[in-house]
Amino acid sequence: RCKNLSVSFWNSYWMLPSDVCGMNCFWEAAFRYDYMKTHPSEKMHLAVVACGERLEETVTMLRSAIIFSIKPLQFHIFAEDQLHERFKDILDDFPYEGKVNYTLYPITFPTESATEWKKLFKPCASQRLFLPLILKNVDSLLYVDTDILFLRPVDDIWSFLGKFNSTQIAAMAPEHEEPRIGWYNRFARHPYYGVTGINSGVMLMNMTRIRRKYFKNDMTPVRLQWGEILMPLLKKYKLNITWGDQDLLNIMFFHNPESLYVFPCQWNYRPDHCIYGSNCKEAEEEGIFILHGNRGVYHDEKQPTFRAVYEAIKNYSFGDDLVHSLLQPLELELRKTMHTYCGRVYKVFIKQLTKSVRDLHARRSKG
Repeated sequence: RCKNLSVSFWNSYWMLPSDVCGMNCFWEAAFRYDYMKTHPSEKMHLAVVACGERLEETVTMLRSAIIFSIKPLQFHIFAEDQLHERFKDILDDFPYEGKVNYTLYPITFPTESATEWKKLFKPCASQRLFLPLILKNVDSLLYVDTDILFLRPVDDIWSFLGKFNSTQIAAMAPEHEEPRIGWYNRFARHPYYGVTGINSGVMLMNMTRIRRKYFKNDMTPVRLQWGEILMPLLKKYKLNITWGDQDLLNIMFFHNPESLYVFPCQWNYRPDHCIYGSNCKEAEEEGIFILHGNRGVYHDEKQPTFRAVYEAIKNYSFGDDLVHSLLQPLELELRKTMHTYCGRVYKVFIKQLTKSVRDLHARRSKG
């Protein structure tokens, strides 16, 4: 893992020499940019599902994706019909014509079981399970929950597609780093992946491979394809699952572990990584890459550190100076949260964001 120096930010940060990360960081960066160079015109596809009161949260997530990303973005937004016009009005005002395109889709489930799927866990959440079947012409896709914030370019997580071996079809992060506070290993009544399960809030998919794969399962000796396995899984486990579609994904990858690429916790950093003490070592070393404000922490006072990052990105105006309009005000707000467990490690919330701003300035200076 890249090692980042602990600095008091602003002036000293911008003066860091390019070799402070060491050789591991050099090779990781070299891989990412080699992947970008060999896929120069590749458009990155990002999908999200928005229902109920999730419009503002979704727009803030999309803004965070736009700020630092390099390659063009194609957003696939699945939303309830009454939200479409509001999405269109907001997204049409985004100033990055040519870099960003979007398509709005209705919420759709298989006709014979639509009501059951729509009410699973949270409204519309299980829509993600059907994306490989709906977006038939999309080869690869990054699905994220609405409460995700990108603190570095989407390009960097997209490049994990190039790290998949011949059997891997998707990538996710563990649900927990510390088994003593893990939910799946303590309470689950169904199979789950690995030691602590996986979290599906950030899910990178090679959808071509997903559509082609025949999955091992515990319902029949015959392997089933993606479209064939979902409903039988729900029927078998619906009385035993708590987290809906995420639990179904855990069951699928329990039986097909060779198909999953697991990325580190800083790519899906949640309150559980700091509210019981810091337990994401990669984030301590390199900062948070993707922030996941689950349990509504962007909108209450329970985790002010998470809320501060959300408010900073939500209120940032495209084109404003990122240092003075985003980073400096954010650090001041984060310092106010040091009375909380997550606030005690507030620097992990701004370390990568600061580097992303520096890298963006460097790209712009090179034209």
